[in-house]
Amino acid sequence: MHDPVGPDTLVSGPTIVRPSTYRRKMRFPALYTLLVIAIVGSTTPTQGQAQVPARQTDADAYTRYELLAPGSAKFRIIYEVTATTPGAVHYFNPIRRGSIATDESVLDRANGKPLRFDVVGAKDARAGGVNGDSLQTYIRVSLSRPVPGDGGEQRVLILKTYEDAASYFMRGDTIVFTRPLGIKRNAVVLPAGYEMIASTFPAQVLQEADGRVGISFWNTTPSEAAVTIRAVPARSLRAVTSGVAARLGERAHQDREIVYYLQQPETHAFDLYHDYTESRTGTSTYLNVVRAGSTVSNPRATNLDTGEPLMHETLKGDAVTRAGLSVPDLTPQTEVVVFRFAEIAAGTTLRLRMFETYTDPVRYTVTNDELVWDRSFGRPANAVVLPMGWILTNSAVPATVSTLPDGRVRLDFINPRPDDIAVLITARRR
Repeated sequence: MHDPVGPDTLVSGPTIVRPSTYRRKMRFPALYTLLVIAIVGSTTPTQGQAQVPARQTDADAYTRYELLAPGSAKFRIIYEVTATTPGAVHYFNPIRRGSIATDESVLDRANGKPLRFDVVGAKDARAGGVNGDSLQTYIRVSLSRPVPGDGGEQRVLILKTYEDAASYFMRGDTIVFTRPLGIKRNAVVLPAGYEMIASTFPAQVLQEADGRVGISFWNTTPSEAAVTIRAVPARSLRAVTSGVAARLGERAHQDREIVYYLQQPETHAFDLYHDYTESRTGTSTYLNVVRAGSTVSNPRATNLDTGEPLMHETLKGDAVTRAGLSVPDLTPQTEVVVFRFAEIAAGTTLRLRMFETYTDPVRYTVTNDELVWDRSFGRPANAVVLPMGWILTNSAVPATVSTLPDGRVRLDFINPRPDDIAVLITARRR
């Protein structure tokens, strides 16, 4: 669970014996020993005992800070987050201490409708799976439905205004926004009529349609981003020309993700799933064009908002045209997996998860007992899981490496740039 200022710390560990408890132990050692045995021995909940709530989890967090009038110390927060705890009926978002929160509202990102919420303390948050500071307060969001199991999600949009003079202030005619940000994907939008003169964190600079300047970044490090932005009144700002605008998409706001599960390299096969949010009104299909040189099998798809399966079919060559679908550079060999869903209504979105198995003897192979994965990635978030029994030996592109509970090695690649990365991985048998 995240605040748009940093991740909540989830604490678990040994019981702390406070001084008063220690003194009671010394006065009544036998009784204390019996109590410890009773507490420690009762690790399995029995009928009537309270169950420990599932830890709150989330994903896909993105925060947009819109700086309001200079000198007001106020900024509007637009926070997108996905609740992922199976069965959860609430989502808890902490209110940062030192900030005064007003104008709160919460929307369901799937259907655009308002969600009920209230402000609660740490006791209620702990009951919902959040273990935080006893003085922390939270926005408790009532989800429109329980989070579906087996990878389901509930997507939430939280809107609020913060007043925080320590984060947003003026030095002469210069406005300063300085704030440690734990969320990895962020954007800061300057007030109208201001130009940026400094940013301590590498970022895209993207002008809004109304002329305001946005500073957008994806923090690929495991630490908070120590962000300080300075801006001054602009002498002249005009909207970006249409010929350039097409190349200026905000990378941090893109939410396509893909995970590859490599089978043994002799098969040249890998399973994958990729997530995608559809928001175009009137759309009722998603077309996945199979990369030349690959073949596809076992497609299926899920509506992550409801957990329901989606209809699909695989078409090839002229069958794509006969189905009334438009695919650029179509050839008789082109394969397209078509996923179908209810037409997107205005103000609604759909989060899809699509599963497929690919075979690609060119980009995934084994040479002299060495696994070789050589494939370019265009999405900002990509992951590759090595087959069971293989040790990572090379990764040409920097990645975060972890080991799954079953012993397989996983590499996560985050590309904050708006271009492809050429990922080359090699591995040896364990």
